[in-house]
Amino acid sequence: MASPTPLRLLALACFSILCSSFGAANGMYGRVGAAAEAESRRMRLHTDGSRGDAQAWPGYLYTRAVGRCTPQFWSSGAEPWPNIAPQDAAVSKVFGSRSFERYGPRLTLLEATMRTDDVGDSAFVKLVKQGSAALLNAYTRRGFPFDSWEVKALLLEALVSEEAAAVQAERFEQANESCM
Repeated sequence: MASPTPLRLLALACFSILCSSFGAANGMYGRVGAAAEAESRRMRLHTDGSRGDAQAWPGYLYTRAVGRCTPQFWSSGAEPWPNIAPQDAAVSKVFGSRSFERYGPRLTLLEATMRTDDVGDSAFVKLVKQGSAALLNAYTRRGFPFDSWEVKALLLEALVSEEAAAVQAERFEQANESCM
């Protein structure tokens, strides 16, 4: 008959593995008992410097959308640009002569997607930024809601007024952010 010592060692090993996995799960999914109660009563310092209890929403730092169809994504260089619209192509050459009047001869598609002055009242800046990203998405993403010719036409039509530019920039932004 086998001695009870190896069985006891096996049982002890199984018990310690079981306890350590419970401890890991307890740490991963939340604490149990007095430790959890004490932690829930403690005030936390959030990333924005505000204080609140454990159930409060944490503070979030301001970040810009970086999905795979946004202007920030295209300006990051994470994916190659389509050959039909290279990074150094002038906006006026890509979108046409009406865009030349608004944006000049030197603004490139890459510079348009990199712009950070689109916050606030600059509807034309937001239009060229979101429109450039929408054009790149139309060339590269199947199922994008706009065709390339449609993006160009809509951008040119929106150059007639600040209000039209703001509305079309918002439409382009929504299409860019919802793109897969």
